[in-house]
Amino acid sequence: MAFAPINRAYGEVFRPGRLSIGLVAPLEAVPPMELPTLDQHLARIQLADRLGFAAIWLRDIPFNVPSFGDVGQTFDPFTYLGALAVGTERIALGVASIILPLRHPAHVAKSVATVDQLSGGRMLLGVASGDRPEEYPALAADYETRGERFRDAMAYIRASHSDWPDYTGQHGRLNGRMDMLPKPTAGRVPMLITGGARQSPDWGAAHGDGWITYPRNAAMQAKVVTDYRARVAAAGQGDKPVMQSLYVDLMPRAAMPPRPIHLGFACGTDFLLRYLKEIEALGVNHVAINLGLNNADMDETLHRLAEEVLPEFAAP
Repeated sequence: MAFAPINRAYGEVFRPGRLSIGLVAPLEAVPPMELPTLDQHLARIQLADRLGFAAIWLRDIPFNVPSFGDVGQTFDPFTYLGALAVGTERIALGVASIILPLRHPAHVAKSVATVDQLSGGRMLLGVASGDRPEEYPALAADYETRGERFRDAMAYIRASHSDWPDYTGQHGRLNGRMDMLPKPTAGRVPMLITGGARQSPDWGAAHGDGWITYPRNAAMQAKVVTDYRARVAAAGQGDKPVMQSLYVDLMPRAAMPPRPIHLGFACGTDFLLRYLKEIEALGVNHVAINLGLNNADMDETLHRLAEEVLPEFAAP
């Protein structure tokens, strides 16, 4: 049985009992505390599209906060998504994740619907409450109430994507006498909640279209995935997908054993395949591979992953 039909990307990236593989931008190695060069950034995403990766994931990092040590792809995610919508053909376009308490949901709703239309239904929206407190004063946003604002922003976005919405909340009133355009291709854009987003686990299971989490050891990941799906079922809803991130430094020989790195492994493709098959069996539906710590040539790495790993997870 498939997950709920939402848009093209949701149906192609997330399949019950199966794993798909995406990538995190920028597709280049970025040493700690350095900024990405963004050299060949579009060409490499177009290569990933041609090679058959399921999704490319951007991040929402408005400021360079040195204590955080990561600026993501540096470009504004929605502007970049617009370029990728017309510069790619098949790959899903995701953000993991938009920090909802730092943006007005009307702007988020219009931006994601626009990208979804421009790309033919390839938009996936990860949403989060934010974990960089330094950014909140710069935007006159209250850090302590971000959980409440997150809930209202999700409701506002969903209301905006309906016809002539009538909604009142913290972010304003939609009075039923004006309508936001465009609408998403399928009437709404999938929203996957990252981590806990300052909400109870039951709320997250009931209100998100899926869950974005982090790599853990197999026993712990199995436990949290099972718990999430039990809460989804208890909310009276159909199954929903789970995805996770994974840093990978691909070693030159397939048989090279793994070595731990930040939130992932330095390893050959033999171990990587075993690991991905293991978490597929645990119920993880998508892995977003981050090559920011990769030491091999990037184009060669993309080709190796496409040739040695992707075929094991191709759609039946």
